[in-house]
Amino acid sequence: MESIDACYLRDFTAEVTAVDDNSVVLDRTLFYPLGGGQNWDTGTLSWDGGKLAVSEVRGRADVQHFVGEDHGLSIGDSIEGEIDWDRRHAHMRMHTAQHLVSGIVYEMYDGARTVGNQIHSNRSRIDFNPIKFTEEMIEDLFHKANEMVESNLEVTDCIMTRDEINAIMPPERTNMDLLPISVKQLRIIKIGNNVDLCPCAGTHVRALGEIGEMEFLGRKNKGKGTTRVSYTLDGCES
Repeated sequence: MESIDACYLRDFTAEVTAVDDNSVVLDRTLFYPLGGGQNWDTGTLSWDGGKLAVSEVRGRADVQHFVGEDHGLSIGDSIEGEIDWDRRHAHMRMHTAQHLVSGIVYEMYDGARTVGNQIHSNRSRIDFNPIKFTEEMIEDLFHKANEMVESNLEVTDCIMTRDEINAIMPPERTNMDLLPISVKQLRIIKIGNNVDLCPCAGTHVRALGEIGEMEFLGRKNKGKGTTRVSYTLDGCES
């Protein structure tokens, strides 16, 4: 995503550059592919020959849009793409909520790191290490998170170097060690005045108030000091 504002775009035009039995590649796309713990966008591709549902999106350099067998598209065809906005917006809210909770856990509980996450449209989860949550800790965590949501802090993005990021945040908080050393310029998502600052290529909302109320769903011990916390958001439960 070129910017957080770009996350709000819903439709686009493109040209088909490659096809196979059940998917197509386009010269440009707004569909977010599976990656970074975030699930893919769905939506439709329309052209003179018809309209197809996009059921799955994968890849990086060549992003495959899975549209089913006998799709009828050919290289050079012009299409109009439209993403499923409800699903996209849920992912934006969920992913921003993950950043917020990760930042709060790091500050409240002795630098516990986020070591994994899965973003879905109806529920999401975060793995933390090293930590073992009590019921009181969870209650305090989600109370704090919902307080922060009500503050409606701005969420912004920018490009920074590793050295610039490390001068602001400890490398273990931003999981800098998990990123390929060859990557020098990183897209950064920042909440307010560094409530959280983290490299991320996912989709996000413009301000915390857009997340809505967060609800704790459960926690699970994953071994070796890792605990998984699951949550959902108001309006995303179905």
